[in-house]
Amino acid sequence: MIKSFLHKGIQAFFEAGSRAGIRPDHAKRLRMQLALLDASASPSEMDVPGWRLHRLSHGLAGHWAVTVNGNWRMTFAFEGEDAILVDYQDYH
Repeated sequence: MIKSFLHKGIQAFFEAGSRAGIRPDHAKRLRMQLALLDASASPSEMDVPGWRLHRLSHGLAGHWAVTVNGNWRMTFAFEGEDAILVDYQDYH
């Protein structure tokens, strides 16, 4: 279950369907990724072909990322079986 967000736009999209804080062309994939993340109990459950699940390092050690599109990714960490600190960012 998703317990916390860092990015207010992705939180509004998840909770109310508002596309105001995200790129509209990312909505379909983000919807699928957020639904699976909400149902997941571990990062490995996000290992879907094409999403390129990977562990982050350095300042984001302990966090994971999946590719949304191009340079855009959704990052998250797990605390027990709950996803926390969900973020949406252009990393370049």
